Amino acid sequence: MNLFNIIKNKQEYWLVDQNKKEDISTELYIRELTDILGNWSRLEIGYLSLLMDEQYENWLLEKKFDKISSIVEYTRDLKEMQETDNQIKCHALAEGVIKDHEYAKLYELCRSGSANKNTKQPIAQVMSSLENELGPEWRKHCYYFLKDGAFAGISIPHIEIGTEDEGRLFYFGVVPELRGQGIGAQIHRVSMELLKQFQATYYVGSTDVNNTNMIKVFEKNGCQLRDKKGIYKIVR
Repeated sequence: MNLFNIIKNKQEYWLVDQNKKEDISTELYIRELTDILGNWSRLEIGYLSLLMDEQYENWLLEKKFDKISSIVEYTRDLKEMQETDNQIKCHALAEGVIKDHEYAKLYELCRSGSANKNTKQPIAQVMSSLENELGPEWRKHCYYFLKDGAFAGISIPHIEIGTEDEGRLFYFGVVPELRGQGIGAQIHRVSMELLKQFQATYYVGSTDVNNTNMIKVFEKNGCQLRDKKGIYKIVR
């Protein structure tokens, strides 16, 4: 039984996310996570980032994890979602209109001033991880958005690893000068429509508990609160 989803980036890091199930005991979660930690340590991976229910926090702190923050997860059924007219236009990086380095620069701009507390990776490392996590056709998932011909933001819709139809956004962001104008909700809405085109039947999004602007975007686009987890990190 798969109690944790794991994304592995060579020797640099593992991203581990708990699959919360009502019929699974605390002891079984701890046993599987202990095995994961053993393999992580044996393979000498740089760090491990973990999303897990906060009821395990004392145990995690005893195991030398640091708590980074807490996140909330929102979800929405995509099966009945219809396309809407929008003020913004979107293009995939795979179209070749802009280069990878231009997309990286836009990505860096969109994530500046983020309310999320997780430590930012260098943008070069982020771009490298896209191919590792999304596969060789990763550019088909990297979208940028234009309003009145100018860059408005980006999103990276994809199917969650280990699932067939769970839609996620690797990243979603708006350029600083357009924040607070409703553009974020429009980009998020279009991104969920793109997820449906990727054959996702439902969407799961998460953000820091203190990121009230993103929570408002979730709620405006019909997403419902599903869960809350802690973000924990352990370094070799």
